[in-house]
Amino acid sequence: MAEASIMASDSLWHAIRGEAQRAAAADPVFGAALAGAILAHDDFAAALADLIGRRLGGSAAARARFTAFTSDAFREQPDLIEAASRDLQTIAIRDPAVVGLLPPLLHFKGYVALEAWRVSNRLWIRGHADAALLFQNEASNALQVSIHPAARIGSSVYLDHATGIVIGANVVIGDDVTILQNVSIGRRGELPTRSPRIGRGVFIGAGATVLGDIRVGDFARIGAASVVTSDVPDGCTAVGNPARLTNCPAQAPAA
Repeated sequence: MAEASIMASDSLWHAIRGEAQRAAAADPVFGAALAGAILAHDDFAAALADLIGRRLGGSAAARARFTAFTSDAFREQPDLIEAASRDLQTIAIRDPAVVGLLPPLLHFKGYVALEAWRVSNRLWIRGHADAALLFQNEASNALQVSIHPAARIGSSVYLDHATGIVIGANVVIGDDVTILQNVSIGRRGELPTRSPRIGRGVFIGAGATVLGDIRVGDFARIGAASVVTSDVPDGCTAVGNPARLTNCPAQAPAA
């Protein structure tokens, strides 16, 4: 799937249902699960709301509550489901091990955690802090991904492997960012300092830590296990502990 082929949510849903129908026909045992998770729903929003409820709700009542919160959010703010559509397609674009849209939708917990965060962020902005923090807490418990509702995250974001990811309050993450497992992004120390701002197209390797009032520029790369506490210019790579800059784009000579 190429970047230019990003589909709107309606077209995405048609593609997902087609994959589900073919998978159910090929594997009748798996088909029973697909019937409830995909084929029973009328659109992508309903299927995703049900999936979030299933993954976060430890009981039937909790599942119904999370599903209802999510359904309401998608109905009242349709751009959330369009962002979810772009996030899902981004996984198929960036991950060479992924074939189709159905596997990451059903099985990639980073995707579910990110879409649950989108709902929690909406609740937070609307003043429903307790409900927003409930989403964060259950996503942390069930999925090992903790994203504060006050963070700001763009679209086409990929949380790859997605175990041990922590994103703190007021962190800003741009579009087209990829974050691997065991990454922490947040404030530095106990003082109420600003949180990191992560630019567009950034790649953050496994085990990296990004802290403090800093900016990671567009298309920068953070190496695995690096500790970044200073700005990273656009296009540079930061590696090591403490991180040092390498592979920075050559600057044009002054006129």
